[in-house]
Amino acid sequence: MALSDFDRELIAATQSGLPLVQRPYEAIGAMLGISSSAVRERFAQMREQGLVRRIGAVPNHYRLGWVANGMTVWDVADERIDALGAQVGALPGVTHCYRRPRSLPLWPYNLFAMVHGRTRADVERQALEIEHLLGDACRGHEILYSSAILKKTGLRLSES
Repeated sequence: MALSDFDRELIAATQSGLPLVQRPYEAIGAMLGISSSAVRERFAQMREQGLVRRIGAVPNHYRLGWVANGMTVWDVADERIDALGAQVGALPGVTHCYRRPRSLPLWPYNLFAMVHGRTRADVERQALEIEHLLGDACRGHEILYSSAILKKTGLRLSES
């Protein structure tokens, strides 16, 4: 599905993020010379058409002071991973939680849960909470700390 000229203007106006103001759609509308309702309506249409998957906040944890970011990886009994994974994902400190296939013999982990903290000790406390929740269904785990932000951008239009 091709983008209209207006779609390209709308994406260009928002690809660096929504304005950090009380009414961002009004600000975008003012930049484009349209109403805020026209902005909202077109975004809704673009979602319905599959041109845009979602509109949401993408926090930069480092800038917010959460500099110890750890992907905790767990070797969880397969017959219990779905129920336990849902519980882990519901913990307040977990921002992402998902199941992944193991790659034996080198990688026994099948449950991944991203946690953030101001210090590594914060992350380790959260990992301990996850470990207690998993109980005897957990056969091992590691914490893989982030060393860089790999992607913190939304939709980008190419120059061509």
